[in-house]
Amino acid sequence: MEQIKNSTFVGNSIKMKRFLGILICAFAFNSCDDGNLTLETINFEDVQTQSCSTNDIIYKLKEKEALLLEIPKTSFKNEPTVPGNPTIFDIDNSTYRVVYRFYNGTVAADNICNTIPPALPNVNDQWTAASGKIQIITTTITEAGPIAGSTKITGYNHNIAFNNITFAKTNGTQVYETFPFGDYITPSTPLPFGFDKVVEQCPTSKQIYNYVSSEALTIDKIDPTLIVNTETPLNTPRTGLIGSINNKLTYRLYSNGVLTPDYFCATSVPVLPSISEEWNAVNGVSGVSGIIEVTTIKSGTTAYKHTIVIKNATLIKGNSSFKLGDVYIYGDLLTN
Repeated sequence: MEQIKNSTFVGNSIKMKRFLGILICAFAFNSCDDGNLTLETINFEDVQTQSCSTNDIIYKLKEKEALLLEIPKTSFKNEPTVPGNPTIFDIDNSTYRVVYRFYNGTVAADNICNTIPPALPNVNDQWTAASGKIQIITTTITEAGPIAGSTKITGYNHNIAFNNITFAKTNGTQVYETFPFGDYITPSTPLPFGFDKVVEQCPTSKQIYNYVSSEALTIDKIDPTLIVNTETPLNTPRTGLIGSINNKLTYRLYSNGVLTPDYFCATSVPVLPSISEEWNAVNGVSGVSGIIEVTTIKSGTTAYKHTIVIKNATLIKGNSSFKLGDVYIYGDLLTN
């Protein structure tokens, strides 16, 4: 009899524990589904970013899912951001919008970019970002140039992430402290650098310049000891360092006109052609970088040819930079 009572007690205890477990789970479920937060997630990190040519939408597609970011194209600057200081925009559901959609069939670019999208597939569910911030970190994309040690900028990579983003859903909200969107690339046309190797010098300012119709590479206030009508010993060029004032090396790209020698040697700089880009060389370091070498030989009976070489120079514009090359032959200057 005692054994039966004990068995009954144990059975009732087990039932009670099961009941309490179910009750706790039900309570936890109701707490999690109170309209503030659910455990649903979306993830597009490994999906390639695409963009529409007819509007300001960049997007990611994954079978029946789409993640859309509407953002003005002017928000993406072809200029690297300073480390620790990304570009930030507020999600305002107007100019800057983030939308997640789930379709009842396979979604394609036509469903996103067309003014009148296809009838199918239909949108089964949509989450719209109600608040949050868009963070953009921009870096340059470079590749090797035609000269050993040189680089050229071919584009800019914009890494996009959403911070403290809140999605409004049909059954509540979904909050992400950090939500990676991915990379978006904007192209950049490499600088032409179509120079010949004929260098000229202004008679008064002594500025040295090499130019074609739309670009120029100049050396301002060159050290006069570098250009001397005396032959240099074999394998012993005269050397100097690029500086911010003396021996200043500058690349300029022009628009709205054609360059002529008068542009460089005029008393005042002409208004046209206008400068569209300007890149300045980083100051040189003795024996390491930013080195100017000049080798002089006789050319005929009275003239001298000065071959100017620039070694390991880096040119910068804002936070962008490229390398001129291990040995860049600037060109030959003839003097009498």
